[in-house]
Amino acid sequence: MSTLDVKDAPVVEHHSEKSLDGGLSDDSDLALSPADERKLKRKIDWNIVPYCSLLYLLSFLDRVNIGQARTAGLETDLKLVRNQYDIALTVFFVSYVAFEIPSNILLRRFKPHRIITLSMIAWAIVMTLMGIVHNFAGLAAARFMLGLAEGGLFPGINLLLTHWYTRNESNIIVSIFFAGATLAGAWGGLLAYGIRHMAGVGGKNGWSWIFILEGLLTFLCALPAWWLVPDFPEDAKFLTERERSQWMARLRRSQGLTGTHVAYSWEQVRRAFVDWRTYIYALMYIGIAQPFYSLALFTPSIIKGLGATNANANLLSVPPYALGFVSTILFALGSDRLCMRGPFIIFGMSIVIVGYIILLTPVSFGVQYFALHLCVIGCCPCIATCITWVGNNFGPTYTRATVMGLFFATGNSAGIVSSNVYPVRTAPRYTMGHSVAIAFSAMAIACAVTMMLDNARHNRARDAQHGRVLSRGKESVDERTGRAVDAFDRARWGLEGLSDDEVVLLGDRHPAYRYIL
Repeated sequence: MSTLDVKDAPVVEHHSEKSLDGGLSDDSDLALSPADERKLKRKIDWNIVPYCSLLYLLSFLDRVNIGQARTAGLETDLKLVRNQYDIALTVFFVSYVAFEIPSNILLRRFKPHRIITLSMIAWAIVMTLMGIVHNFAGLAAARFMLGLAEGGLFPGINLLLTHWYTRNESNIIVSIFFAGATLAGAWGGLLAYGIRHMAGVGGKNGWSWIFILEGLLTFLCALPAWWLVPDFPEDAKFLTERERSQWMARLRRSQGLTGTHVAYSWEQVRRAFVDWRTYIYALMYIGIAQPFYSLALFTPSIIKGLGATNANANLLSVPPYALGFVSTILFALGSDRLCMRGPFIIFGMSIVIVGYIILLTPVSFGVQYFALHLCVIGCCPCIATCITWVGNNFGPTYTRATVMGLFFATGNSAGIVSSNVYPVRTAPRYTMGHSVAIAFSAMAIACAVTMMLDNARHNRARDAQHGRVLSRGKESVDERTGRAVDAFDRARWGLEGLSDDEVVLLGDRHPAYRYIL
């Protein structure tokens, strides 16, 4: 299926939920001065980024705190045998993955603040109750329900962010949001180190209090979510009508039509399933997520295998993730500045491979601990960059929502692999787990190279046929006219006879669209 061919564009008989007549092709009356644009962006940033980042920090903390609980007596108290701990990890990802695609479509149809608030309250309750389980069956059931409740948050907020920000600023925003996961890795270690000393309080061991207190914290933070979680730009209540129109015009100048909202149609969903690029991006995400989840779930165990005590393993898991937070922000700044994603993923995952190779080598504790830092520093920024890349390169809106749902569902299935490649019998070297992580990292690099080459090929073909489209700051500029791209100039792009709705539904197939490498 050629992305250059507009003849196959869907013909729709309905109109968009918000009229497209006359409003999309002429945004001149909505132009913002640089000072007004900065002021409006600051307002949007403060209404979106801090709270959404907090939500993901809590989500990831609740997801992986079982790794800290393991070193605080979980396996002994619940009498887990053989691979029961690994099964408890696995069932989370089964339900988590299953709910990601429907949750993204529900989010788009029923508004983010509703879906995300309900998800948060549900997983907070499950997390708290996990602290009173008495056996493997209770732990596995709680982990399954936790995955079901959390499944909509990460893909949903990432979908939301790609609709709010231009293509050359979205990676830093997604990275700040995702940095909550790296902070969860650092903060979780500190928190677990302190909470484990509550062993005996209320007749419960330290691992129980890790679950209970972190679950209650999530519940308290979930209470204002109904009012604090933003909706999509066209529905944002914290903006005036004029501000909404100005921001939407700004997005159109950057994203073309991929971010423009139109009514739901099955054709948009179908397009996501039949586009081979969906699956290459998903494989890339699997390749990055597998070592990431391995590190998130087993870093305390890996450090313990290097020779640290249980308590010190919790503390020593903090520095790698603190540096992972820094690398995530630095990668994002560079990626947005160059408006490129693939080279940063290739570089980051190469660092991961080097780190795991050192971990497989019988060297001193200090060298192997340094290698663990390399793995985290390289892997963390690649997650956010990969998410941004797929969000940048698909449209229209329901196609993007479906692609990102598929992307997260297949990609997060890597957590199932990660949960089962570090069995206790392979301690302390964990040769199998480290080797699997190297293989998945190499797959991520191969997929990144594939998508860079394919995106460049399509961009060259469109340049040759229609003229170059240049990226200047936050705008896409038509080189022939020297002005911002007008996607509704049908004569310019050979789209005579198409209605506004049909032009919008071209999404990333529009001749004026250029893919990010």
